Amino acid sequence: MPVPDRIAALSPEMTAWRRDIHAHPELGFEEVRTSGLVAEKLASWGIEVHAGIGRTGVVGVLQGRHAGNRRIGLRADMDALPMPETNDFAHRSTRPGVMHACGHDGHTAMLLGAAKHLAETRDFAGVVHFIFQPAEEGLTGALAMVQDGLFRRFPCDAVYGLHNLPQLPLGVAAIRPGTVLAAVDYFAIRLLGRSSHGAEPHRGIDPLPGATQLYAALQSLVSRRVDPHGTAVLSVAQFHAGTSDIVIPESVEMRGTIRTLTPEMRAQMEALFRQAVTGTAAAHGLEVELDYRRSYPPTINTPQEAALAAEAAAKLLGAEAIRGDFPSLTAGEDFSYMLQEAPGAFLLLGQAGEAEGSAVPVHNGRYDFNDDLLPIGAGCLVQIVQDELRDRAPLHEQRAG
Repeated sequence: MPVPDRIAALSPEMTAWRRDIHAHPELGFEEVRTSGLVAEKLASWGIEVHAGIGRTGVVGVLQGRHAGNRRIGLRADMDALPMPETNDFAHRSTRPGVMHACGHDGHTAMLLGAAKHLAETRDFAGVVHFIFQPAEEGLTGALAMVQDGLFRRFPCDAVYGLHNLPQLPLGVAAIRPGTVLAAVDYFAIRLLGRSSHGAEPHRGIDPLPGATQLYAALQSLVSRRVDPHGTAVLSVAQFHAGTSDIVIPESVEMRGTIRTLTPEMRAQMEALFRQAVTGTAAAHGLEVELDYRRSYPPTINTPQEAALAAEAAAKLLGAEAIRGDFPSLTAGEDFSYMLQEAPGAFLLLGQAGEAEGSAVPVHNGRYDFNDDLLPIGAGCLVQIVQDELRDRAPLHEQRAG
């Protein structure tokens, strides 16, 4: 069946919310305006609102009109990225250097649309927790909410999230059990030498030759030290050195990420990385300061919930539109922390269409969320609620039985 008429009718409102949020982006843990808008909308629809969870997170609680004791969570992220927008449409960012370049504005609008529809109908048995999360972009806002008692205060028998995917066409969804997205680890390396006059490099210890050799060594770890059948991505994203054209720098800083799909590969890459850093620094007579931080674990869908989400999406898009064999992506998602606390699934919804910026990769200054996806995403979330919250026992009781 297509998107229900009542949800499709919400498209103008969802588009207005989405473009307003896009025009007023906020970085992680600074989503004061966005979370205020979310809380105001939820309260106006009669949904119980809890704000300030995980600092700027919001949870809405809605009881269905049918008897039932199951509880599920639906999650959307709210934060933007610290990067400039190069679009020139009317709803472009009004904040220099801050942009919704990953579609979190659209995710928030879709969950608001689903919340409004469900509040109007309440045609389900049990409780829905609408989870509006801060700080997904590298700041582990999901973990902050979990540590602030998210699932203790709002228990969930299952939890669902979604994300737009510009590399798939609008009307297609990728849903699979198992690992969907990678673990993400961050590193910061500081190689310390001794500065000197550019005319007399022998009087100092130049850290740049060691840094460039270390860069080359790091790039060869995946191609030469890792099993070709495994998956790992190492990216040096920042390289900083020097302040003058005539001074050998005192230090070089390198920062980036390592992404892996399995615990074994994660451990192997960390060990190889540390070995390369310490060995190269020693070979060049450099001291080294290394900060290696394990961040998001891999995002792993549980089989039963992945199947339910795929079936729900198929009811709206058709079975032929569901890509169950879509390969795992090496991007990361802190929704993984929520999946460590409850069974659930993460859906990837194609958004490439005729809308400007809809096929541009995320984290690009020309990206824009496709508003034609809003009723599809809201419809999928509503369908998940209707399929999950039928009159039946909580999932943990079913499994125990």
